[in-house]
Parts: sequence; structure tokens; C-alpha cells
Amino acid sequence: MNEPLFEVKQETKEKDYGKFVITPLERGYGDTLGNSLRRVLLTSLSGAAITSVKISGVKHNFSTLKGMKEDVVDFLLNLKKVKFSYDGTKPVKASISVKKSGEVKAKDIKVPANVKVANPEFVLATLGKGAKLEADIEIQVGCGYSPATERKTETIGVIPLDASFSPVTRANYKVEETRVGRLTNFDKLILEIWTDGTVSSKDSLVQASKIIVSYFNQIISPKKVVVEEKMVEDGLGPVGKLSVEEIGLPTRVANALARAGYETVDLLVKAKKDDLVKVRNLGEKSIKIISAALAEKDIEFKGE
Repeated sequence: MNEPLFEVKQETKEKDYGKFVITPLERGYGDTLGNSLRRVLLTSLSGAAITSVKISGVKHNFSTLKGMKEDVVDFLLNLKKVKFSYDGTKPVKASISVKKSGEVKAKDIKVPANVKVANPEFVLATLGKGAKLEADIEIQVGCGYSPATERKTETIGVIPLDASFSPVTRANYKVEETRVGRLTNFDKLILEIWTDGTVSSKDSLVQASKIIVSYFNQIISPKKVVVEEKMVEDGLGPVGKLSVEEIGLPTRVANALARAGYETVDLLVKAKKDDLVKVRNLGEKSIKIISAALAEKDIEFKGE
């Protein structure tokens, strides 16, 4: 087979949309390239998103904030829709501090110099007279979708968020027949890409293509895979994975622990007694109940 020779033309160019025509391709390669590019575009491009937030005066996501029209759940849902342009790899801190009535927008998020809010006019919340909103935010880089359950926290008041990192929101392709001279058995690939505005459709196409090439390069010129042996600490073993509901705690106590972020035995035994007594609906009596429930599983609760 001859070396492939085809053109890539961008027929439509908008801020968050691009339409590309790739032709002429040998028969069958329209679907081969289109399907591969679409899958990589939707799952493997990196982006930045808010992964956790700590709101002043709020201990968990089912709380309310005095003077804010939206409840905390709605505010968190809005935070997940904020888009960032960030070329770094390490997590960065951001914050919100608004002490006046009116709309709180994405542009009110104070970010480091190397981070840019892509949708600054997006409304996060509405404050009434005398209300204030103060929050600490963490922004991370990742690929695809990451559920909040992947980011357990033992810090009371820190709320992990589901994060959609992918800068590509939608990608479609179709293949049509085309001709080269008198030959009609060629493919024309039409690829449409929608982004969240943090990256152009052309750049996303180039990035996806590089990712695919890197996989094929490993087949052509394989690099040796080095497996590092690490000592794995078993911790509490299978018992540590049990939820607090599964160790015989009263429903009130188990719910209070889960809301505060102590959802499993592993997290619970690492907690400090002073922190637990501050959790809403818990107290000294609840600590004794927790200690007794753990003792039945042969686990000592030190609370230090």
C-alpha cells in the first residue's frame, strides 16, 4: 500500500466549533480514522476543572447559606460548569470572596496568573442584602470524567466535586464516497468537533492525533516497560472498606459521619476525636457508640 496522501480542510471555524473534511482516503479508512479520533477526542484530552471546595460557614453540601438565593447543592452544580484554561499539571488554589448583594459570576473566582476562566459571565449564585460568600477552591488537571468518590477527604467542610475535565463536549463524524479522477472508491471523512472554549477545535484534533500516534509508536518501536515493585500496606484489609452503615452504627450516627466525609472504616479510624465531636448530631456519647462498634470488629479507636 502506498504512503497515505490526503488533505485536511477546516470548512467551519467558530470559537467552540469546527468542521473538518479529510479526503481522499482509501476505502475503509474513513471509519477507521473517524471512530478512533472521536473516541480519543471525547475521553483522552486533558483539561482543568474544580475538584473540591470549602465554603465558609458550610460543613456539607446539604447545608444552606444565609442570604444566598440558591441552596448549596445548586451552587456546587454551577461550580462544576466553570471552565478553565490552564497549561500546568499541578493542582492550584483559587478563591471566592464576595460581600455585596447581586450576582456572583465565574469572573469573581480569584485564580493564579497562569489560569484563565473561560466563561467569566456564567452566574454561580445570587446574594441578598448583607450576605457574603467566601470559598476556597482547588483546580486540578485530568482527562475524561472523575467522580467525587475518587477524592476522599478527612477535612471537615471540604466538599469533593465530580469533575468533567474533557475540553471536547461533543464529536461526530460521517463518511461519504468521493472520487479521485476516474476512480470512485475513496472515502471522505467529515468530522465535527465542539469544545468548551478552552481549546480550539483544530488544536483538539491535533492533540487527539498525537495521542493515537504515540500508541502506534509503542507497537512500531516498543519501549521497555519497567515494573516497579512497591510494598503495599494492607491497612485494615477488607474491614477497612466497609461503610459506616455496615458496622452496626445507629442510622443517625452513620448519616452524620457520612455527611462529614467519614464514609468508610478506614477513614473513621484515622479521625481525631476532637474533630468528630464537632460534627453535627455527634457528641461524646456518639464517640462511645463508635468505639464500641469498631471494637466488635477487633479495631481499636484511638481518636488521637
